[in-house]
Amino acid sequence: MGKENEATAMEVDGLKSNNPDQINPRYSINVLQLLKSAQMQHGLRHGDYARYRRYCTARLRRLYKSLKFTHGRGKYTRRAINESTVTEVRYLHMVLYTAERAWSHAMEKRQLLDGPNAKQRIYLIGRLRKAVKWADLFSGLCAAKGDSRTSLEAEAYASYMNGLLLFEQDRNWDTALKNFISSRAVYEELGKYGDLENQVLCRERVEELEPSIRYCRHKIGESNLKTSELLQIGEMEGPALDLFKAKLEAAMAEARSQQAASLTEFHWLGHRFPISNAKTRVAILKAQELEKDLHGPTADSIPAEKKLSVFDKIFTAYHEARSFIRSDLVSAGNADSVKDELNGLDKAVSAVLGQRTIERNQLLVSIAKSKLTWRRDDKNEKVTKPEELVRLYDLLLQNTADLSDLVSSGRDRKPEEVEFTEDCDLRSTAFRAQRCFYLAKSYSSAGKRAEAYVLYCHARSLAENALKKFQTVTSTDEVTIKELRTLYNECRANSCIEHATGIMEHEKVSENLSKKVSTISLSGVDKKVEKFLLEKLDVYESAVGEPNVKSVPRIEVFPPAFQSIPRNPIVLDLAYNCIDFPSLENRMKKDKKGFISRLWR
Repeated sequence: MGKENEATAMEVDGLKSNNPDQINPRYSINVLQLLKSAQMQHGLRHGDYARYRRYCTARLRRLYKSLKFTHGRGKYTRRAINESTVTEVRYLHMVLYTAERAWSHAMEKRQLLDGPNAKQRIYLIGRLRKAVKWADLFSGLCAAKGDSRTSLEAEAYASYMNGLLLFEQDRNWDTALKNFISSRAVYEELGKYGDLENQVLCRERVEELEPSIRYCRHKIGESNLKTSELLQIGEMEGPALDLFKAKLEAAMAEARSQQAASLTEFHWLGHRFPISNAKTRVAILKAQELEKDLHGPTADSIPAEKKLSVFDKIFTAYHEARSFIRSDLVSAGNADSVKDELNGLDKAVSAVLGQRTIERNQLLVSIAKSKLTWRRDDKNEKVTKPEELVRLYDLLLQNTADLSDLVSSGRDRKPEEVEFTEDCDLRSTAFRAQRCFYLAKSYSSAGKRAEAYVLYCHARSLAENALKKFQTVTSTDEVTIKELRTLYNECRANSCIEHATGIMEHEKVSENLSKKVSTISLSGVDKKVEKFLLEKLDVYESAVGEPNVKSVPRIEVFPPAFQSIPRNPIVLDLAYNCIDFPSLENRMKKDKKGFISRLWR
């Protein structure tokens, strides 16, 4: 899709009004399709506004050079763009990408880690004003030089930019609402015509504008949106929603700070711990709001992946609260009463954090159990192995032990804390039974029948003990009791299966041994030699063997046997003895001996 859009843009760039008879040429630009293609290909697919701004700058430089519309070599002399200047469609592209560059720069400042400060916010609003100025110019030029569809799209683009400016300024919500509604109306009408790709893009833009319209109505007072509905709107994706998400997060933080003024105590196990720090109140309040989504009436309809993200946000909020409490402890000095209150609050927040950690790991266990199937409907889906569930139950056992130690760490243990510790011990027993069951499954998949049988029996005894303990407690957990009963029945069935399978394999081993012994001969030649896979390709028979039995695959002989091969031919020189070689004495160096040398012989 992107290559086709680039090709279309290049064709539009290459159009020139070479016809002198045409007095008022009408240019056509598919504005939404052009911008969506550029945004998705150059950074906004991942929210990288800096990369998109660099692309707009490079695109403008190419347009300036190709049109020879530079602003002077030495001294900068600005050249205005008006109706008489627009003699090609590329002039309209120049105005459009200038507006996009200013908008992406403003959104880049909005994405700062701690948010824009006062000076950066002034600069951000200035860039948005610049984007609105160029968008209005683009709309006016398209009304004069473009066709009807281009003019409508340019008008919708300018209305959207005006709405964004007012949205960021937190004022004139009725004017911002009118701009967003007019932009949505244009895209709704344009979505009824054109090709399928254009219709899809127009529908996506309508869906992106809807949250901003609802938020403006909420600020005006025309709608009674709840906090959960606003959060649900903020979970939508799209470049047009990034400013809305930032504004929503700021509004939620302000609402929490106002609501946190009434949160003066933290309740846990029937105890009340005073909260004096305002930042601690806001962090705890944020975590409690997120907990309502997990334990509310609509919790069953929330998908598991979304619940995991909510758990991560809860952990972040409680960790922030603990960091504020620790800083208050450092600044408390020698005030023992204040330190005792802060220590109690820290213990309570840590205990709640431990409970949420256990809940999150239980959610991971349920997800893993749903994927514990030996047959996959989707080939790309990863199947959970029993070893992964063993690891998750190890984490649950560790979390339960840490939580029990934390609650029972005080000197004066209260009845509520003793009851909570007993409940942790009960859950630990249930987790041990589950862990033993999946450990037996892992041994069973490895073909170790005796170990699997013993582990299944041990898991059944653990499940039976846990059931007896849960039945003696007044506050029974029906879900856990049902899981333990199912586990008890599965352990009993699997232990019988492992017992029977082990006996069958034992009998088969003796039978196979007798067969192999009967094939042994004193001559060293086997009576019956199994053929390899490459020797029996016409027979549908496995050469690998059973997965639970360790046997050597009979695919091909390795290393291959030696084979006799012909060597290179030998040439015998028979004429050597019949050749008379010439004498070389005349070429040899002779010794020159004088008179004195003869005396020493």
